[in-house]
Amino acid sequence: QVQLVESGGGLVQAGGSLRLSCAASGRTFSRYWMGWFRQAPGKEREFVATITWSDSSTYYADSVKGRFTISRDNAKNTVYLQMHSLKPEDTAVYLCAARYGSLWSEAYKYAYNYDSWGQGTQVTVSS
Repeated sequence: QVQLVESGGGLVQAGGSLRLSCAASGRTFSRYWMGWFRQAPGKEREFVATITWSDSSTYYADSVKGRFTISRDNAKNTVYLQMHSLKPEDTAVYLCAARYGSLWSEAYKYAYNYDSWGQGTQVTVSS
């Protein structure tokens, strides 16, 4: 397993932007499928975006498609989530997740398919 530490959260006005980072420990980061989830108070953990290890293909939840971009830098053992046009409904704790190897079909959407989790970083979008 890898150890994951998120950063970059904060308070932003609606329409603003933030970039989240997730730093991973371990020498095999490049073989991990990485994802971002979010969880708002009283709600279930929700898939946001994911990126493969093999060819850096990306997949997004419909609610963030066109506004958020996930990327990774294997040399820095870091995955990013660039968020634009933020809305109040984006307010949540954002969590980084890692899965060694591959995920098939739409398995990347489900939190239980990931092996390691960070502690999360709070994103608050004011109206």
